[in-house]
Amino acid sequence: MLTIGQLADYAGVTIKAVRHYHERGLLTEPDRDSSGYRRYTAEHAIKLVKIRTLAHAGVPLARIRGLLDAEPETFTAAIAEIDQELEDRIAQLGRTRDQLAQLRGGDRLFVSPEVAGFLDDLREYGVSERAIRVERDGWILMQTASPEDASLWIAEKRELMAVPEFRALYLDHDAAYDWSPDDPRLPGLADRTRKWFTEHPGRSETDPVQNAAIARLAKRSQPGASSPAWDRLAQLMNSQAPP
Repeated sequence: MLTIGQLADYAGVTIKAVRHYHERGLLTEPDRDSSGYRRYTAEHAIKLVKIRTLAHAGVPLARIRGLLDAEPETFTAAIAEIDQELEDRIAQLGRTRDQLAQLRGGDRLFVSPEVAGFLDDLREYGVSERAIRVERDGWILMQTASPEDASLWIAEKRELMAVPEFRALYLDHDAAYDWSPDDPRLPGLADRTRKWFTEHPGRSETDPVQNAAIARLAKRSQPGASSPAWDRLAQLMNSQAPP
């Protein structure tokens, strides 16, 4: 007869594990003897070794109870099923690792390669990370709801950013985010911006938009997509617009 400590040592588990198996109904708990101790038999030891072996093999505790006394065919079928479940979990973990690897690549997990390349271009040009986040979030919305529009627009945007004059305007708008709405530079920036778009109408201004609602959402609903200075800039541009 064995004490719980001796039983645990024999099976290579902890006393805590033995008690946990009692609680889960995997291992029966013997009555106490006259001295107040529980005494375990060889049958307990054999069953505990089986439990430990199955648990170490990855069999969930919830499945072990039904396997301890199962017929060979039932046992083999259950192990095959558990093995398939483990394979599925391994595959899912592999996909999760791939996603984590993409996360290390930054924006590429959320946007198309074209948009990710554009965001990298913005960093090279010195655009603030705040503005890049706003751009990224807008493209996430556009790509999900209207990939056709997003594909056309990102091509045009990359072409525009390659033009020094437009790029200078973009960087000035980015910097203006933190300006005071009374900053004396705003009227000049508004005039330059209005003049540029008057002389260079974009394709996206005339092409039909497949999903106009999501386009408006992409432009207006992102945190950080406006500031008091930008609101003032928009007012100045509208007031300067030709009748």
